[in-house]
Amino acid sequence: MRDVAVVGFAQRQMPDFDGSPTCVEMLVPLMTECYEQTGWTRHDVGFWCSGSSDYLAGRAFSFVQAVDTIGVDPPVNESHVEMDLAWAMYEAWIKIQTGEVDTALVYAFGKSSAGVLRRTLALQLDPYTMMPLWPDTVSLAGLQARAGLDAGLWDERAMAEVVNRSLTDAEANDYALRKGGSSVDELLARPMYADPLRKHDCAPVTDGAAAIVLAAGDRAFGVRDKPAWITGISHFTDSASMSTRDLTRAPSAANAAAQLDLDGVEVAELHAPFSHQELILSRELGLADDVRINPSGGPLSGNPMFSAGGIRIGETARRIWSGEIDKGVAHATSGAALQQNLLCVLESSTGKGGA
Repeated sequence: MRDVAVVGFAQRQMPDFDGSPTCVEMLVPLMTECYEQTGWTRHDVGFWCSGSSDYLAGRAFSFVQAVDTIGVDPPVNESHVEMDLAWAMYEAWIKIQTGEVDTALVYAFGKSSAGVLRRTLALQLDPYTMMPLWPDTVSLAGLQARAGLDAGLWDERAMAEVVNRSLTDAEANDYALRKGGSSVDELLARPMYADPLRKHDCAPVTDGAAAIVLAAGDRAFGVRDKPAWITGISHFTDSASMSTRDLTRAPSAANAAAQLDLDGVEVAELHAPFSHQELILSRELGLADDVRINPSGGPLSGNPMFSAGGIRIGETARRIWSGEIDKGVAHATSGAALQQNLLCVLESSTGKGGA
């Protein structure tokens, strides 16, 4: 297995803007930032991979427009996934493992303002039994939260504590859509939004984009003194049928964790769009009590569609670059109620790698 590291990361979240920026307008500043971080030009990138959703954009092959950001003359080695940035990064990691390329730049974008987001996301459900009912993501998450409350696995105070910690940590982030300042008791006093969820239990969705740069071996040291090496990556999927799943569990997350070495993890960036989902993931991953969860503020402080999972990888990498930590795990999810889960272990020193 080749040693591959994250050496660049940029993101942009847009809660407020004038007009409606195109995907190219969102991505150009990110590409510029990645070039500045690495000292590269686009000719140094061996492989490109993007993540987005044609359903969200409302047109087929919408990602082709985004290719204008990277240029196609001379021709580029490019691919696309209808998934979050984290899965685009996984494809790029595989591409580097083949030995065909040594570097990759992956990016993702989503415009939740382009349509009715919750109705659009219902299209990912079982097309025979669930999708015709058009259940939205918040309602399904409410069912999941209620199942855990009724089973005694968590309570409303535990959910509020997750929110309070996330928003307090988010104060240090300029891109956070929400700020801290509310106590747990103040959060619990707020009205219900989709019982048993209050509005702060649900991640604020925004238009946004993010990019990650990968490099193998010596190419990584040419960019960073302390690259964030990918020492393990794994993902699994649970059934799309809600009736066959225990919503208080995330077996695919547990299966992914079982494939990786999580001993010594200091930080876990979890892509949990709802407060109770962080509690589920912490249990399924078997995280120790001293592991710091979502020090960036996590998705509860900002959740751009199709890049929030990859942002968890970038935030973990940043802490390794700075020397703050030596080992962290990043998580991304896709589908309703934690249906699909990807884990990526990042370390300050190289390991054996593996998937």
